[in-house]
Amino acid sequence: MQNPARAPQCWPLLPAFALLAVGTGARGQAVTDAGPAARPNILWITSEDHGPHMGCYGDRYATTPNVDALAAKGMLYTRAWSNAPVCAPARTTIISGLYPPSTGSEHMRSMVRFPRGKQMFPQLLRDAGYYCTNNVKEDYNLEKPAGEKASKVWDLSSRQAHWRNRAAHQPFFSVFNSEKSHESRMRARPHTPVHDPAKVRIPAYHPNAQEVRQDWAQYYDKVTEADADAGMRLKELDAAGLAEDTVVFYYGDHGSGMPRNKRSACNSGLHVPLVVYFPPKWRHLAPPEYRAGGKSDRLVSFVDLAPSVLSLAGIKPPEWLQGNAFLGKFTEKPQPYLYGFRGRMDERYDLVRSVTDGRYVYVRNYQPHRLAGQPVEYMFQTPTTVVWKRLHEQGKLTPEQSHFWEPRAPEELYDLQTDPDEVHSLAERPEHQERLRKLRKAHADWSATVRDVALLPEGEMKARAGDESPYDMARDEARFPYSRIFAAADRATRKPTTSDVRALTDGWNDLDAAVRFWNVQAVLIRGKVAVTEFSDPLRKALTDDSPYVRVTAAETLARYGGTEVRKEALAVLGRHCPPDTAGHFVSMAALHAVDDLGPIAAPLHPELQALSARLGQAKEDTAGNRYQSYPTRLLAAILKPTPKP
Repeated sequence: MQNPARAPQCWPLLPAFALLAVGTGARGQAVTDAGPAARPNILWITSEDHGPHMGCYGDRYATTPNVDALAAKGMLYTRAWSNAPVCAPARTTIISGLYPPSTGSEHMRSMVRFPRGKQMFPQLLRDAGYYCTNNVKEDYNLEKPAGEKASKVWDLSSRQAHWRNRAAHQPFFSVFNSEKSHESRMRARPHTPVHDPAKVRIPAYHPNAQEVRQDWAQYYDKVTEADADAGMRLKELDAAGLAEDTVVFYYGDHGSGMPRNKRSACNSGLHVPLVVYFPPKWRHLAPPEYRAGGKSDRLVSFVDLAPSVLSLAGIKPPEWLQGNAFLGKFTEKPQPYLYGFRGRMDERYDLVRSVTDGRYVYVRNYQPHRLAGQPVEYMFQTPTTVVWKRLHEQGKLTPEQSHFWEPRAPEELYDLQTDPDEVHSLAERPEHQERLRKLRKAHADWSATVRDVALLPEGEMKARAGDESPYDMARDEARFPYSRIFAAADRATRKPTTSDVRALTDGWNDLDAAVRFWNVQAVLIRGKVAVTEFSDPLRKALTDDSPYVRVTAAETLARYGGTEVRKEALAVLGRHCPPDTAGHFVSMAALHAVDDLGPIAAPLHPELQALSARLGQAKEDTAGNRYQSYPTRLLAAILKPTPKP
């Protein structure tokens, strides 16, 4: 998290020739301006959907000679997190230098306004004279900054983008992304394995099934292909005679594409490889711990990449960036924690936050009544997911393997030193309560600092923001009373106390709809006992001003209420399902609740059949609002034929 004082260590200082002329960039940022020799080229080589499953990280199953060679002359980071366990919000974190929970961009396949008066970091590089290219994936959940003063984000972002196209002597910042290791490639069949499925390691949370072994082996094959792409980019640089003028980064965009890695806000979903190489000419910009072939245990994450690249270029990172520079002239002190998050994954809603101090991982589940392994349609295209779920239904899994398919505890705590697969939570162990409190507080402090706007239901967040960005809306206390909303969410997902019951009683009449929403969530999470205690206010909540309060109250009463109230609750859910009348966000919330209710919601199936026929096959909006197709996905899940025994 950003050091509020932003007091850079500034060690070591730039040599005198690099500081001959210091000017001011077009956005008021200090930049060095001593010609091409004063600023390094910066090359990012990235790959998709893989964790630190590489030889340089000690993985004996991996075949990654090119990145291994880069690490042998550079330095790798042992504790790097992507912040998000899926591509779009992870890449949104990088491009903005802001945590998506603070900008409202945490949900997979969404689009919100960029914060007012701020820029994507390549714009600051371009203002300082850098040639900036991206080849080719963007996948941002934030609109690019607009307005008279906003420059283009990239000089070129396409499959033709390349540093070769810059002006003579112009420093460059270039990104090349390999798609070879993407989830979709890992499961594509037919495939002739290179890595032996019989020899790969199966983590403790996965069953030892042939399909699982085949997916893991193919994953390693695809990581090797991504490594070859990295090798090609490094050879291009060397052939052009630019290797000694270029600082090189290699990283993956989040954990592997395997289920319980990708989309999971624990270490297995967030831990990524990160290798950085400084040629001798630019070693003065490296951190103090930099050694050829060395390793750094410093905690770094994607929110730190923007300020670090600006720092390498001699640009003082703006105060509003939420990360910390770990390289370059403006290097800051190491941070004590890294932060992760999970929001909506395609058509399935969730809200998870995580914190690590490098050894222990704290996970806070704000919707613990939902499964860890929610049935995201895209994830179920992977053979491992299908066989894993089938074995669970057949009762053939160990407790460690079953956890993914069961409701979660509100809090989890894992020790990566003794339990690297994160399958044995220590959250209830007396000897770990002090550590649990410390990490819980770190999460709460971070949430307050960034003003976690995703505590609002997605549609509510967009409605409150209107034509503004959610980030700017969240800094208006009248529209987003953060402390009250966080307290309600925190109360909803912890063990009930006498004061909680009193607060729940008061919460039904709170003026803010989000507080009322979390009040109903608290009852849903607590189950039948709480429903009996609050039956009257729950019935009243069916007519609340907020559709999200109504939907949650209806789900709660349908699940735990008697016959008559269940009928009333299902009718309320049915009215909120059509996206063309209720809106896409309300529709997704209602359909998600209907699917979670399972057979309880069977009386709604005839009208949902008619709705499905009327909607047909929705297409994704090419402007980025891909959620428009998700109601049809949820309808398909609800109405799928019952498999025969």
